[in-house]
Amino acid sequence: MRFATLDDGSLDGRPVLVDRHHGRCVDIRPRADHLLQVLQRWDSLYGELQALQRQLDAGQAAQAFDFDPRLARAPLPRAPQWLDASAFLNHGRLMEQAFGTEPIPLFDTVPVMYQGASDDFLGPCQDVQLPDLAHGIDFEGEFGVITGEVPMGTPPEVALDHVRLLVQINDWSLRALGPHEMATGFGFLQAKPSTAFAPLALTPDELGDHWQDGRVHLNLAVQWNGERFGEPHGREMHFDFGRLIAHAARTRRLSAGSVVGSGTVSNVARSAGSACIAERRVIEKIDGGAIRTGFMRDGDRVRMEARAEGDGGRGPFGVIEQRVRVG
Repeated sequence: MRFATLDDGSLDGRPVLVDRHHGRCVDIRPRADHLLQVLQRWDSLYGELQALQRQLDAGQAAQAFDFDPRLARAPLPRAPQWLDASAFLNHGRLMEQAFGTEPIPLFDTVPVMYQGASDDFLGPCQDVQLPDLAHGIDFEGEFGVITGEVPMGTPPEVALDHVRLLVQINDWSLRALGPHEMATGFGFLQAKPSTAFAPLALTPDELGDHWQDGRVHLNLAVQWNGERFGEPHGREMHFDFGRLIAHAARTRRLSAGSVVGSGTVSNVARSAGSACIAERRVIEKIDGGAIRTGFMRDGDRVRMEARAEGDGGRGPFGVIEQRVRVG
C-alpha cells in the first residue's frame, strides 16, 4: 500500500491511499481519521485497506480523485517519536578522518542514535524557514521506517516484523550548532530543525526486491540547485533496520508510529557522491587538503528521489523538493 497525507487544514491532515502511477488517490476516512490511527489499528484495518488499494490500482475505487504531491504533508505530520541513527559507517569514518577525532567506541557494533523532535514534520514541497545563514544549513538524505508497537527487549531478528511503512527523509541539519551540542553529551537540539519526508509511505512489499535484509536497496538521487550532488545506494547500510529498532527498544516500548531513520546514506566509492554537504566538505579536505563547498544559502533548492539503478521512471516514494528561506 502507498499512503500519503494531504493538507486539509487540520492538525494531522487527510489520509489517502495513492495508486501505482501516483496520479490518483482515495480518502481512507472514515476508516481512520489520520495515518497514525491506521498504525495504531493496523491489524484490524490492514485487510480492508489492502482491498481498497487494489480497487484504486484497477481504476475501480469510488470517489477517487487526482493526487497532487504539492499538497502533501509528511505522511505522519507528527509522530510519537523520531529516532535517527548513523547506520552508514562510511559517513562517520570520513568525519573522524577529516577532523582527527577519536573513533566512537563500539561504532561498528552498537548503533549510534539520538531522539529528535517529532511534533512538526515537514512535507515534501514545504519551504524550510531557518533563522541564520551562519548556522551552516545542510540537507541530509536518508531512508526510514515507521513501526507498529514494539515491545521492550525485542531482539533484532524479530524487530523487522514490526516495520509497517518505509519512508524517504531529508533530515535538515545546522552544522555550526552541532559541535557544541555534541560536546555537552546531551545530544542534538537546536542543530536539528524539523525533518522533511517524501510524500509516500510504503508497505515494504511495495519495494519488492529493493527491500532486502532490512535495508532499502535504492539509489538516493540528490540535486542541489539543479546540479547532481550524489546518488549513494542504501545497500551499504551497516546496521539494518532490525538492529536499529531493537537498539531503540532495548529498555523501553516503542509506540505505534515511531519513526526510525538510517542516518545519511553514504557509500565508500567517491563516484557515488554524497547525500549531505558536510560529507562532501570532509571528502574535499581529505582528498585535496581544503574545503571548497559552502553550506546552503537563502533561496537554494534541494531535490531528493530514491530510484532503482538504471531506472528512469518515477521513484517509489515520490520526490522531496524544498527551498531554503532564511531570516
